[in-house]
Amino acid sequence: MTHATAIPAFTLEREPLELKFRFATLTSREWLTPTYVRVRVEGADLVGFGSRGHDDHIRIFLPEPGAPAPTTVEEMRAAPSREFTPLSWGDDGRIGWLDLEFAIHGAEGVAGVWAATAPLGALMGVGGPRGSLRIHGAPAAWLLAGDETAIPQIRRYAAAIADGAPATILIEVTDADHEVPIDAPAVEYVHRGGAPAGSALAARLDALTAQDRPDGDVFGFIAAEQGIVKTGRALLVERWGIEPERIIVKGYWKRGESEYHAPHGPGAR
Repeated sequence: MTHATAIPAFTLEREPLELKFRFATLTSREWLTPTYVRVRVEGADLVGFGSRGHDDHIRIFLPEPGAPAPTTVEEMRAAPSREFTPLSWGDDGRIGWLDLEFAIHGAEGVAGVWAATAPLGALMGVGGPRGSLRIHGAPAAWLLAGDETAIPQIRRYAAAIADGAPATILIEVTDADHEVPIDAPAVEYVHRGGAPAGSALAARLDALTAQDRPDGDVFGFIAAEQGIVKTGRALLVERWGIEPERIIVKGYWKRGESEYHAPHGPGAR
């Protein structure tokens, strides 16, 4: 039995976008679990903001508390920054809004600390997206897997799953109290307990065999701590035989390196 298809059911298409820079202010935060928060930023600059693809990233700039508020793009670009997945957005023609989600790991990570503690009204910068990745067509089946940092991107992919399409969605969290609600079919939460982040997800992916591969043209997305890359590629490329250019496997963060920037991907820390 072969899983190859003569005509691909989908392709991954990349498109460069005009880079824009916007100012916004923090207007609300909502804790979804004890260590996972959604924030909303608003501002006139966000009118017209959009993310046309399925896997687009922005860079957020977070001035340090107590520092003078930046008044120019150059001043804002000097602030600490991280790449993120925009979750949802909109505007009324006068004021725009943008929602972002953050995994909080204690006092670690510039972005997480800002999301958890910045006062309402705090200023931030939003750059991009500078490029867009779109799934053109409809995968026959889906595998989406990640830790808390990948949840915003998994949300966006899950929204594109066609009714009735087989989908496996694996989310690694600490325990049941940290399961972030996701509006998607058949979400399986993998609990790591006190084990290192990424280890439980890696074990779950290692347990999937060639016989577990769904029929047809499968799209796979896997993102977590950098160590997941080897595990994810072993499953999708070696055991499931998917071409590397038709999957996305990323390390969104790297253990012990708070300044690590994932290549073309966000680290929600």
